[in-house]
Amino acid sequence: MSNVEDFLSLEEEEEIIVAIRKAESNTSGEIRVHIEKASKIDAYERALEVFHYLKMDTTRLRNGVLIYLAIEDRDFVIFGDQGVNNVVADNFWDSTRDIMLSHFKKGNFKQGLIEGVLKAGRQLETHFPWKDMDKNELPNNISKG
Repeated sequence: MSNVEDFLSLEEEEEIIVAIRKAESNTSGEIRVHIEKASKIDAYERALEVFHYLKMDTTRLRNGVLIYLAIEDRDFVIFGDQGVNNVVADNFWDSTRDIMLSHFKKGNFKQGLIEGVLKAGRQLETHFPWKDMDKNELPNNISKG
């Protein structure tokens, strides 16, 4: 894949954004998706950099989740902030990764991303339910690098 812009169609991106909005509708948690061509460093370390760059570490309850994809590297990371990691089951991120990977192996990246976003959203809703004083702290768009 030569261009990050060609990885998903505009319609697929919009479906993922709709999933992010749905996943965040009953939680104060924040979910972002970031896609880039490749990473010059370890994918986990790059996801951490992107997490900070997108200011996901500034949410009030430290309840942000980043789904990071490096297309050419064929690698992805699901990164939860400390507030999330303190409350989800130890195997939560592995089970989310496995669901996404099963779709990715079939070339269905859109559905893999949607499933990951919605699964993360259900956990965020359980541990960080929406309250009247909450606000959407971060954009719901897909960022690209």
